[in-house]
Amino acid sequence: MVKRLNKSFYTREDVVQISKDLLGKYLVTHINGKLTAGKIVETEAYRAPDDKASHAYNNRRTARTETMFAEGGKAYVYLCYGIHHMFNIVTGKKDMPHAVLLRGLQPVDNIEAMLLRRNMGKIERRLTAGPGMLSQALGIKTSFSGTDLTTADSPIWLEDRGEAIAENNILASPRVGIGYAEECIGWPWRFRVKGSKWTSPAK
Repeated sequence: MVKRLNKSFYTREDVVQISKDLLGKYLVTHINGKLTAGKIVETEAYRAPDDKASHAYNNRRTARTETMFAEGGKAYVYLCYGIHHMFNIVTGKKDMPHAVLLRGLQPVDNIEAMLLRRNMGKIERRLTAGPGMLSQALGIKTSFSGTDLTTADSPIWLEDRGEAIAENNILASPRVGIGYAEECIGWPWRFRVKGSKWTSPAK
């Protein structure tokens, strides 16, 4: 049975557990008349204020990071290298700036539209294996930052389609691209579904 994830899923305090729980859930978008969806197979947890890899480390509040301080269930989308739109899910209570970055999806619904958005002619790993790639495939841009993922009319939402990923099928490893984060570099807060071809290699 398919059901949308509601606010209580996102407002829990343990962002690391939420990152694991998101594996096997489905990210769905209805943008420009196109419905697309993919199964989440790779995530990363970011837990401010103590996490030096987080944009909100030490409770840093800027125009960009303000969305992270909202109640869980909002989208936080930022631009990386001026090119890649990185889709994150805000979690926790209000003023608890935790977030989960989605890093990999297995494409499922309306793959044709995803291929068109990615300017690709056939299905291959680079369609949705990477945070910037999956956002492009599903039509997500920074303009959607702050979107409430729990409202009935939201263009972006998450679904539970009855698939649970067992703990022994989850690989934990350090996060990617956070060489500046000092003692937080090695925290094993990147989670992947074992055996999925739609994840990035371990670093």
